[in-house]
Amino acid sequence: MIDLFSVGQALGFLSFGLGISTFYQKDDRQLKISMLAFNINHLLHFLLLGSTVSAVAAGLSAVRTLASIHTRSKLVAVFFIVVAGGFGFWIADGIGQLWSIFGTVIGTFSMFVLSGVAMRIGFLMGATCWLINNILVGSIGGTLLEATIIVTNLVTIYRLRKSSDLVVSKSQTQ
Repeated sequence: MIDLFSVGQALGFLSFGLGISTFYQKDDRQLKISMLAFNINHLLHFLLLGSTVSAVAAGLSAVRTLASIHTRSKLVAVFFIVVAGGFGFWIADGIGQLWSIFGTVIGTFSMFVLSGVAMRIGFLMGATCWLINNILVGSIGGTLLEATIIVTNLVTIYRLRKSSDLVVSKSQTQ
């Protein structure tokens, strides 16, 4: 049975708030800085829920996010993808525990290789993996978060598209 009032679940609800503010950012750098704080909180959340694979994935996501603020190196992306995959397959007891790893790998690729709308589409795919993970591990705040991130990312993508359409429209009328 899920304890709604545990410290682990409370941190999940904090992740919910941090995640919403993270994915509402239009600026890529600010998104990554917010995501760093979110990932650190998520690491503690999953440790307290007893989900080691999810905690490792969140920890790797935090380090990866910090690195992505300073570099866009595809070599660094490959490093984090290989490390995440290796740790995931090493410590997971079954395929069901790998959803957080899949989300981390997709997020890593998105963060280092993509930008703007394409990066947020990658985040949508990663959020779907994390949503499945959170349902499986019983993370209430995490489940609410990923469902909300999907909607928030869609809204942000719309806003980015709309603002770029306005720029194109203004340049065509001048």
